[in-house]
Amino acid sequence: MRIATIKTKRLNLRNFQKVDAKFAISIWNDREMGEYLPDPSMDEIDPEYLKQIEELGNDESCCYLISELKTTGERVGTCSFIPGQNGKVYDIAYCVHKTFWKNGYAAEMAEGMIQYARQQGAEKITVRINKNNIASNKIAEKLGFQITGQKSYKKKGTDLIFEDYLYELTI
Repeated sequence: MRIATIKTKRLNLRNFQKVDAKFAISIWNDREMGEYLPDPSMDEIDPEYLKQIEELGNDESCCYLISELKTTGERVGTCSFIPGQNGKVYDIAYCVHKTFWKNGYAAEMAEGMIQYARQQGAEKITVRINKNNIASNKIAEKLGFQITGQKSYKKKGTDLIFEDYLYELTI
């Protein structure tokens, strides 16, 4: 799913492109940055996995975005949303590269996606966050999300079971 670039105060949230695959993998599959994600940690990139990630920009149901600094074009992180229930509910996700942690970029990315969803007629935003991800839970709370449920999942390629909070925000 492709959209026009979402502009925030400091960031451009643009459509995911093939050239962004290694950057996304560097976050999602890193032991530290991907600690709370379902994606497996990887020391080497499997060519088939890389090919799958390169095609994310062509996904018809999920809008994968790259967050870039407006001033330099440097990539800050990844984010995405999936519209559901005829566009009335948007499920969002966001990740920031650790070199940019503690600068408010995750909240800004989320706010940009929330504003976009509102403009499209959405009534509710959801986000799933690992219970142990203190920073991301604080962001959801700061933005006014409320916990409405919980879910467990197994991290791919491991025996680790993680628990998420389901947050909702009525807009």
